[in-house]
Amino acid sequence: MAIGWLSVLSSVPWAQCISNAPKVVDGAKKLWNAVAKKSSSQKVSESNPQPFAASELQTLANLDARATAIEATVADLHSQMLASSELIKELAEQNTQLIQRIENNRVRLLWLSSAMCLAAIVALAGLFLAFSA
Repeated sequence: MAIGWLSVLSSVPWAQCISNAPKVVDGAKKLWNAVAKKSSSQKVSESNPQPFAASELQTLANLDARATAIEATVADLHSQMLASSELIKELAEQNTQLIQRIENNRVRLLWLSSAMCLAAIVALAGLFLAFSA
């Protein structure tokens, strides 16, 4: 089971992940800034009035109600978009931190493996000297 994880981890292009992490964070920040700058009170125009309305006043009232409903929907969607872009920004920052920690662990593992190989060589040399004497 550990061999499966090792093969998966060894197949990941860590150098590309590390080099692209700042780009992901910058893209998320740009998205956040672009979404945050947009006004949530954008005007929505209705180009299809109801042709079979009973009177002009009722038509205007219907259009006003529809416009109000559309503006409320747009405001709700804008707030959802803000929340989503904030989440994307936070995930990108966490991804960058995770990749940095993985890279640190990879380097530590290499050092530890080297130290263990050196210790094994010294132990084998000691055993060889002890039995050959």
